[in-house]
Parts: sequence; C-alpha cells; structure tokens
Amino acid sequence: MNWRIPLADVDIGSAEIAAVQKVLESRWLTMGSVTRQFEQEFARQMNVKHALAVANGTAALHLACLALGIGPGDEVIVPSLTFVASANAIRYTGATPVFGDVVSLLDLNISPLAVEKSISPRTKAIMVVHYGGYPCDMPAIRAIAQKYNLKIIEDAAHAVGGELEGISLGCWSDIGCFSFFSNKNMTTGEGGMVVTNSDELANRLGLLRSHGMTTLTWDRHQGRASEYDVVMLGYNYRLDEIRSAIGLVQLSKLENNNEQRRKLSHVYHAAFNEVLPEVELPFKDYRGKSAAHLLPVLLPAAASRKQVMEFLKSRGIQSSIHYPPIHLFSIYQTFAGQNKRSLPVTEEVGRRELTLPLYPAMTPDDVALVVTTLKEALEFSQ
Repeated sequence: MNWRIPLADVDIGSAEIAAVQKVLESRWLTMGSVTRQFEQEFARQMNVKHALAVANGTAALHLACLALGIGPGDEVIVPSLTFVASANAIRYTGATPVFGDVVSLLDLNISPLAVEKSISPRTKAIMVVHYGGYPCDMPAIRAIAQKYNLKIIEDAAHAVGGELEGISLGCWSDIGCFSFFSNKNMTTGEGGMVVTNSDELANRLGLLRSHGMTTLTWDRHQGRASEYDVVMLGYNYRLDEIRSAIGLVQLSKLENNNEQRRKLSHVYHAAFNEVLPEVELPFKDYRGKSAAHLLPVLLPAAASRKQVMEFLKSRGIQSSIHYPPIHLFSIYQTFAGQNKRSLPVTEEVGRRELTLPLYPAMTPDDVALVVTTLKEALEFSQ
C-alpha cells in the first residue's frame, strides 16, 4: 500500500549507495575489514570495550544467552510486552523464560519489583527490554542482579543511541544486544550488534558467532593464518561487508536522527494534550535520554482499536501494535505454566496500545494530521 504517512521510513541516500559500491568493487563481501571498522566505530560511540557485528538482533540475543552459559534447567526473567524474539532466544538454549509485568500504563518497561518477585532458585539472568527506546530503571535492575548473583542481558533493539546517567543503553549489562532491522533507528536491512566490557565474554561471543573456529576466513585471506581449530559448537551468525558498510554510514547519522525523533515525540505529546487529552501517553516523563524509537499511545478503554486502525488506514496513515503480549500467544499459553502467571498491566496495555508513525523525515504538520485523524477515528468508532 502507498501510505501517505507510513509507520516508519529509512534514511538511505547516496552515501550508503557509494559505501556499498566500494565494497562490491573490493571483491571481498564476507565479514572482513569493513565489518571490523563498523564494530570499532560502534564500540567507540557506545563507549564499550567490545562490539561484535552479527546477522540480526535475534542472533545477538541467542549468542548472549549462550555466552552466559544459560541452558536447560535455567530461568531467565523477561518482559512479555516485547517482540517474541526476546523470549524465543531464551528457549533456543533450553532455558525457560519467566515473564514479569511492566511498571505501569505510563512506563511500559519491566518492573524491578516484578523482577524480584519472579526470582527462583533456577533464575540465571534478567533480560530487560528498553521498550520504544525508553530506558529501563537500570540502577534498580543492577541492584537486584547483584543481590541475587544474576546476569543481565539488555535487549536494546529499540534503544541504539539512548543513554541513562551517561551510560549508553545496552552497556549497563553483562551483554547488550542491538537490532538493525529496516524499521530501527539505524538500519542495515538485517543485522545486529552484541556488546560487552568483558574480554572473556567477547572471546566467547566471537567463537560462537563463527562455528567455534579459532581463526576467520578473513584472517586466512590476509595471510595471518593458514589453519584453524574448532573449540566449541558455534553458529554462522556473521554480518557481511555490504551491510557493515551501510551500518557505518547509518551510525554517522544516528544522533541527528534520534534528536529529530525526540523533537517529534514532544510535538506529538503537545498535540495530544491540546486535541486528545483522553488518550494516555506512556513515557511522557521518562528517565535518561531516549532513542525515541516508537510513539506509543493508549486508546480509551471503550475504543475499538481495530476500527481505529482501519479508519487511519483509509486515510493513508499506518499504525501498529507493540506488542501483543508474548504469554498470550498460542505457543506460550501452555508453556511451563506461563498461562497461570498474572500480568494485569501488560494485558491492559496489550488491549489498548496503538503505535503511531514516527521517523526523522516527518514534519510537525504530519504529526498534526495523525493526531487530528486519530481524533476523527475515535469519534467514528464510538
């Protein structure tokens, strides 16, 4: 469909095209020097010791779980209000995701109180998700992890470029995971990054990323090695040079684009206060520096979200839902008794949340049109 205002849009131009062309002309397309440059620049901007580029954000999460030794018999506490990849990555290892409720209707991140209540003798780690690019309460999460000797994984798929207390989101934990999918704040089409300040974990992540091999094809191509050993069961989760080249250009645009997202979010909130005060606004007040990945709102409880979305669609405005709670999906309804857990705030958000368009190329006039059209949609759906 040719949307008048799409949900998201990519900032791709001549610089990305030139970077890709340069890689193609080099005739080395597999993970190599461009990927290494991307990793180094990402680590520098995030102020973290190690960054390893991977095939996608789900691969990053899987590798994080593996590198921390999570496996059968272990439990990992995770929000249900997230994309299913967060929980699936835990299950890939044979461990069990244990879902915790979010803080409130105004803070859609996992509740530290819910985390602590969910801890059992089998708990190995906490996986937090910075919903929409808005920081979780990481000091509280860290304190809980230290108290119970737990590891922390940050799913920072929404949060690249965000900060809390001067620390980049994704860098508060043992391992942070990023996604560069097409709708993210910076994109390589598919791709991701895993970051850590631990030399030991970085070495393990590097081995797991590429078949458990002690040297890479690039090293052998450069004459730095002629043979290799395989020391663990690894995976093919590498990123190629073409996507790394795009990533380098996207990374250079990130802060300016994130700042534009933050400004547009403020325009949205001001418009809602004036035109639609009955619509609740999560993260109207928030800690730290947001990456402003999503613009979530909560429709009035009596509104028909389906009718509202169809009305917006008829006017060429795309919307979405972030997210149907994972614990309500068929595959999780009977998984390890998760259907017996009470997540009342998550479930209310799941019924009422609507995600509106947000991307750097939007204008204040676009925002005004979305809000006034939503007002019409709500009137129509009553």
